[in-house]
Amino acid sequence: MSIKVGINGFGVIGRRVAYAVNKQEDMELIGIGKTSPDYKAKIGIEKGFNFYVPEDSHKEKFNKTGLKVSGSIDELIEKVDIIVDATPGSLGEMYREKYLNAKTPALFQGGESKDLAEVSFVAQCNYENSTGKNVVRVVSCNTTGLSRVLSSIDNVHDISKVTSVIARRAVDPDLPKGMVDSVSLDPVSVPSHHGPDVSTILPDLDIVTMAIKIPTTHNHVHSLIIDLNSSTTPDAIIDTLKNTPRVMLVSSKEGIKSTAHTFDLGRELGRDRGDIYESMIWEDSITVIGNRAYMYMAVAQEAIVLPENVDAIRAVLNTATREESIKTTNDSLCIGGPTS
Repeated sequence: MSIKVGINGFGVIGRRVAYAVNKQEDMELIGIGKTSPDYKAKIGIEKGFNFYVPEDSHKEKFNKTGLKVSGSIDELIEKVDIIVDATPGSLGEMYREKYLNAKTPALFQGGESKDLAEVSFVAQCNYENSTGKNVVRVVSCNTTGLSRVLSSIDNVHDISKVTSVIARRAVDPDLPKGMVDSVSLDPVSVPSHHGPDVSTILPDLDIVTMAIKIPTTHNHVHSLIIDLNSSTTPDAIIDTLKNTPRVMLVSSKEGIKSTAHTFDLGRELGRDRGDIYESMIWEDSITVIGNRAYMYMAVAQEAIVLPENVDAIRAVLNTATREESIKTTNDSLCIGGPTS
């Protein structure tokens, strides 16, 4: 029997989760919560998606543009086995109470506080911890990227400390505003929130993060400095990462020298929207000096958490093992490489 899934919010993440859920043979997309009858709603309805609205005033807006809604978000919450919340962060607390009152398990996104959920989620790191939970948070793009890579390196090479300096994209590409000719310290204080957020997934990892915003829209870039408790080689780390789920090794020798190239890579791979779901590590940046490793990582902020949302649905409802879910999700999204 298919898992009945609802999605509340149809923005950058919600749209992607909707299309991904629609590709899963063990899931049925019941409906999507939305407030405005824009082009995204129109195309979604043409593709057969059902939309639900918070209030009658939103329904009237849809009706005026000739777009039909299927009911209220409260009705959607009652119909589904689980709901993925992709609403703006300010609405999370309100909707959390609605989900709990309806006894409908909910997934929130990384922009929400860790205190909103019972557990934070990255599939390869702590899949089983979400089984049976009522409220789970799929962590942010940067936390997801860091957790995948660092957990794998730690398991094989024994990390003592990590420092990550993050050059963050300033704004999503579909927003008509953002920084121009500026680099912003984000925040000025150290550490940034990313390190503590990684600790919700990898509580034993000693990590400090710093972040700046740069005037670009595609990808975050991490400069990773990883201290190890034992000696290793670049080739050994490369072998580890090649065997890590949802990690992609790229190389400047193949012409990938910038975030423009990583964005173009997704389009050349034929991915939906040109999305890259993997943590991207520049293989030729991996350097070991003494017991310290260095490397660069790119994180596609719009896409990297997409497979985690799909896996979290199965994890919460306990319908598949970690390995089964990762493989199923990877196959449906054309993600290559290992699955366990």
